[in-house]
Amino acid sequence: MVLERMCALASELLTVRDARELILSATSRLEAERVEIAAALNRALAQDVEASGDVPPFPCSAMDGYAVLSAAAGGPLRLIGESRAGAPFPDEVCDGQAVRISTGAAVPDGAIAVIRQEDVEDLGDRIEPSRSVNEGENIRYPGEDMAAGTKVLKAGTVLGAAELGAAVAAGAGSVLAVRRPRAAVLSTGDELRPPGERLGPGEIYNSNALMLTALAGRFGAITEPPRILPDDREATEAGLSEALSGSDVVIVSGGVSVGPHDHVKPALRALGVRELLWGVALAPGKPTWFGLRDRQLVFGLPGNPVSAFVTFSLFAGPALLALQGATSRARAAEAVLAEAVRRNPQREQAVRVRLEQRGATLTAVPNGPQGSHIVTSLLGADALAMIAPGEGMLDAGTTVALEPLPSWD
Repeated sequence: MVLERMCALASELLTVRDARELILSATSRLEAERVEIAAALNRALAQDVEASGDVPPFPCSAMDGYAVLSAAAGGPLRLIGESRAGAPFPDEVCDGQAVRISTGAAVPDGAIAVIRQEDVEDLGDRIEPSRSVNEGENIRYPGEDMAAGTKVLKAGTVLGAAELGAAVAAGAGSVLAVRRPRAAVLSTGDELRPPGERLGPGEIYNSNALMLTALAGRFGAITEPPRILPDDREATEAGLSEALSGSDVVIVSGGVSVGPHDHVKPALRALGVRELLWGVALAPGKPTWFGLRDRQLVFGLPGNPVSAFVTFSLFAGPALLALQGATSRARAAEAVLAEAVRRNPQREQAVRVRLEQRGATLTAVPNGPQGSHIVTSLLGADALAMIAPGEGMLDAGTTVALEPLPSWD
């Protein structure tokens, strides 16, 4: 039923929202695999992580100082030993006694507080407190951070540095993570040349290839070096067949329009890829194509670099996250335009903007000229300001919806 609806929509120029909904409804989460925690950075959890025990597992000191049963200002306490991290004091602390203790070390039996070392006078075999302490002072109790059995991380969480630290503290030596998708990136066109080569007449550098490969990696995909498809039907079909043979996702830039040298769509059709989407009411990015072969996803993105970047961010990136079952952190959903923007009568615009906090207001500043060929409009951009279609200008001060752009922070 879902695929029937998709096919009905494929003949229409979809809104950004409907196009993304269609793509995500065609995307199934990949299988899970066991991953050692040291290799799990940026992986998406397929299963919750629960604490295997209390964290901390024992009462421990929050300060360098002295573990005591009681302490009063001016009352001497006999020093009977030391408790260090990994080497607890083995005996019980009684009234009138103290045990030197390090931060994180186990609090000895009998002690009910830790007095800071700066609050005592060290007299060698005894100490004299300069102040009294209350029960529980400077002690961290078992389970204060995590109680045994509590859910520490939810399935779908992408493991960053903090999440890895929490997983290890919870007792995890490995986690169940979703397999990373394999993605193939291809660019079309006889005019494309590798980075740094001397350009001949009518030739351009293949900037899309490395850009899209980097984006795919940022969204968790495993990629091989990108390839170029020449403007030849037979070679295009052969290149796409090879890409499909080992990939979960194929991403092609250019060649999906209706010109005499645009061979990608008929080649994909011959290879059994079913077209589900062709054309989005988006500027830049109208000539966006999406198809499905079994569970393999195929994206045909525009050839203009900004259009390719924008459509990847809006459609291919979310699909890669969905393949991994990943949930993303919420980011700012709207901002106020810093300057007026001319609207497109028929299509929603994705304006590259910098976000600036001006007092209490989050402001979206258009990031220079917005042509689909102007790669520099992406430099320093934080988000896409989504401008609804309409006539005339959208005034400065108008609140607009934001779509986040990939970050390498």
